[in-house]
Amino acid sequence: MASNSSGSARQGRAQQRLRIIAGHLQRPGDIDATVSAAECKAHGGEAGVACDGKSVPKRRQEIMKWNGWGYSDTKFLFNKKGQAEFTGKRYKLSGMIIPALKEWMEGTFGTNMQHKSPATPALTRGAVQPPTLNKAFVEELKSTGIPFSHDAEDRVFRAHGHCLHEIFALREGKVGRVPDLVVWPSCHNDVVKIVELACKHNVCLIPFGGGTSVSSALECPQEECRSIVSVDTSQMNRILWIDEKNLTAHMEAGIVGQDLERLLNESGYCTGHEPDSMEFSSLGGWVATRASGMKKNIYGNIEDLVIHVKMVTPQGVIEKSCQGPRMSTGPDIHHFIMGSEGTLGVVTEVTMKIRPMPEYQKYGSVVFPNFEQGVACLREVARQRCAPASIRLMDNEQFKFGHALKPQVSSMFTSFLEGLKKFYITKFKGFDPDCLCVATLLFEGNRERVLQHEKQVYDIAAKFGGLAAGEDNGQRGYMLTFVIAYLRDLGMDYYVIGESFETSVPWDRVLDICRNVKARITRECKDKGVQFQPLSTCRVTQTYDAGACVYFYFAFNYRGLSDPVHMFEEVEHAAREEILANGGSLSHHHGVGKLRKAWMRETVSDVGMGMLKSVKDYVDPDNIFGNGNLL
Repeated sequence: MASNSSGSARQGRAQQRLRIIAGHLQRPGDIDATVSAAECKAHGGEAGVACDGKSVPKRRQEIMKWNGWGYSDTKFLFNKKGQAEFTGKRYKLSGMIIPALKEWMEGTFGTNMQHKSPATPALTRGAVQPPTLNKAFVEELKSTGIPFSHDAEDRVFRAHGHCLHEIFALREGKVGRVPDLVVWPSCHNDVVKIVELACKHNVCLIPFGGGTSVSSALECPQEECRSIVSVDTSQMNRILWIDEKNLTAHMEAGIVGQDLERLLNESGYCTGHEPDSMEFSSLGGWVATRASGMKKNIYGNIEDLVIHVKMVTPQGVIEKSCQGPRMSTGPDIHHFIMGSEGTLGVVTEVTMKIRPMPEYQKYGSVVFPNFEQGVACLREVARQRCAPASIRLMDNEQFKFGHALKPQVSSMFTSFLEGLKKFYITKFKGFDPDCLCVATLLFEGNRERVLQHEKQVYDIAAKFGGLAAGEDNGQRGYMLTFVIAYLRDLGMDYYVIGESFETSVPWDRVLDICRNVKARITRECKDKGVQFQPLSTCRVTQTYDAGACVYFYFAFNYRGLSDPVHMFEEVEHAAREEILANGGSLSHHHGVGKLRKAWMRETVSDVGMGMLKSVKDYVDPDNIFGNGNLL
């Protein structure tokens, strides 16, 4: 690793500049005072705001599922009375009965509650191959004091993300290639030591953040013969400083979204970056995949929020020389780091923009007579640049899906009001229940401006036939974002497999891409012998001046199919081809990983691929970061 000479030179420059700054700050009697760069204090007295009450422990198996999404105590199930309920106490929906879900599943997928496909309840250690350890690497690692493990559970937890094929295999108790060792650095300097040792002993490193990848990015390459080490950054979870004058904060990259927001909120600030996976995904993962959040209309995507990034590579540490908001110094090196998906190094520290917590939040929703008018409304909102923090438009199938997730009402009055709303929309206003669609809204900011903003958006919606549908629907739609991922596990219990994927597309192609991709999914399933009609649905989730992000969901009942995962992947592949043929992007925010890299050359051109490969060859000539993503 070419870090010693460059690191010493960088340290020398930093010391020199600190002395210059100190000269401006010193009083006459302090001339002999010295200023030194801060050292990593992770193994001693820690600087910064430590995440003591972090949501995900070092041993993830203590609270997380090993073969499904999220917390072990949280899941959808059908109780002894045949009613659907959501267990646990972590979410607003927790402990509630969901009366319509059973009927929706039976009507949509043809499921039968008597036909179950239960998951393997516990990991069998015999299913995990013994680790292939590089003994020289392990011996030197011991001398650093950095914690590590080759326990089977620790290794399996870091061997996968949440693609369908990954979770399906684990549910059947099948475990493929997993890391041979898991290591937990506590700070930037620990990562430098790990990378130096990996270079010295030719060990393959795979960075691990929150484990929420849906692009096969965390899968260990089957052909990799070297010892594979998972670099779990979860213990790098401090906010190192908050700059209230410049409204920036400097964090270690292993902190997960919910902990980052909680700690910033305690100081009166937020980042506003809320991807659907924010409970478990990490700051470093957001940077490495070019993430996008639900409230990007106000706060921006990750590339808009990042001020400074530090990454450890086999050639040394890459970072900019200052925390300036913009630089005109050639191509932006941050754009070599953002989206690199663990192929070049480990992101260790990030400076982000922060904002004071909004003083006022208001949810809302609008029902449209059809999807076409809903899209036209979102286009006009984008054209007028008045989008609220979040605006998401569900098609009719997804509206019905969301309706099936409504919890049991607690009073006759509430039930009466719901019936009255339905009567008003469908009978009095004449909306067809099989065509209407709904947009959910979230406004944030100064109360007076929020109310003005709300009126502007609702006035635009009215021009496209939209009717205000209340705050409750908007808030419930936002809340469902964090529980909907648990539904896939319930589906697989009853022979239903499903997945989501996304794209970005120009405005004039939104309707075509939604219609054509859904039709392609239905046609492919029929041609491949799927007995029941698949669920094929979409929503528009983020809007831009020149286009939008479209999110697709599809699922089907796989009973009677000999190889359902292979068939599913063929349908998903066809859907991606349809997206590209209709002018959509390869990915808006999920990234490429190994799942979509076959389309990378088509996406960025031959020259673009050559440029990316040249960067990889220079930064990591021995392929130390050999996860096989992107290239």
